[in-house]
Amino acid sequence: MTNINATLARAPTVNLDKGPVVFVGLAFVLGTLAIGQAINPRQALLFLIGGLLGLTLYHASFGFTGGWRRFVVERRGRALRAQMLMIAVAAIVFIPLLALGSANGQVLAGAFAPVGVSVLVGAALFGLGMQLGGGCGSGTLFTVGGGSSRMLVTLIFFVVGAVIGTAHLPWWLSLPSLPEISLGRTFGVAGGVAVTLAGLAAVAAATMLVERRAHGSLEQIKPVSRQGLSRLLHGPWPLFGAGILLAALNIATLLTAGHPWSVTFGFGLWGAKIVQASGVPIETWAFWTWPGPAKALGSSVLADVTSVMNFGIILGAALAAGLAGKFAPKVHVPFASFLAAAIGGVLMGYGARLSFGCNIGALFSGIASGSVHGWLWFASAFVGSLGGVALRPLFGLDGFKSK
Repeated sequence: MTNINATLARAPTVNLDKGPVVFVGLAFVLGTLAIGQAINPRQALLFLIGGLLGLTLYHASFGFTGGWRRFVVERRGRALRAQMLMIAVAAIVFIPLLALGSANGQVLAGAFAPVGVSVLVGAALFGLGMQLGGGCGSGTLFTVGGGSSRMLVTLIFFVVGAVIGTAHLPWWLSLPSLPEISLGRTFGVAGGVAVTLAGLAAVAAATMLVERRAHGSLEQIKPVSRQGLSRLLHGPWPLFGAGILLAALNIATLLTAGHPWSVTFGFGLWGAKIVQASGVPIETWAFWTWPGPAKALGSSVLADVTSVMNFGIILGAALAAGLAGKFAPKVHVPFASFLAAAIGGVLMGYGARLSFGCNIGALFSGIASGSVHGWLWFASAFVGSLGGVALRPLFGLDGFKSK
């Protein structure tokens, strides 16, 4: 009995934020029922998959912005390696599935896009913006869910930038571009998987080389006192384990929705509906006359896969924050930080529309699909991120708290 008491005394305690946990739990139940009734059970399932994505992203602090910045400033690449592992796991499943074309009666389409100037410029703008805004596409969602007022500013201006991007995209698409290039179709399934894994392994190896040269060895993972069920419910989750789980959830998205996980189309749609409601005939803009966007604009937002998954991500992150006892919204945002968030949000929204997605839709889902545009997005966004890191001190920003 003494040993048991001693163990309990050493066990970390977690003070749940009961209000947010109860509220979000109820929102998940009611949201799932409402979406299932208004749309269909498949859409409700995607809402729940979004919730699991948000829970995972928050508990593992799995973001691209801080990881890229940490590699640039501190020469530590653990986050980048976790990202490469995540994409690799998804690619091993994505490329063969996309070659089949369907699964269980569901037609499957990968995250493919042309390889051109719009991707090159858009991704660079996105990379710059995410360092000023403080989060990428997924990072913005899960930090908003966690209660960040600053990231809510970023999200609002992300929506603004996305709408502006829809106005300009037709012009950008008139610039030089190559068609979609699929590694799976070019090299066959085995070859496409091999080339993709080789590229991801090369990036991971490069981060290890840089880190060892800077520090003499790779960063050691710090032990976490909380384990078992307590860690599962309250976090923190291991970074590499979370990467594998995110890959599995993206695979589930592909099989359920018929296309991989994406984030930013939903932002443009939300903004377009607001603009339309204000009396602006946005439905006459070229982008919103294209079949896919026109259908989304004319339908309920709950019928849009990206939107319901985004709602799920926000709620999933809010649930994780409540379980961890960390749901604590901060209202005050210094003006310089507000300005950086606004500029960063606009750049990300605009850049994501030009480059056919963000770190999720273009980088994660694009590379996992075997699309060459995903690799161009990665390279260009990283270069843009370097500029964003350099500009952060002008706005009084430092540290590595962003996701």
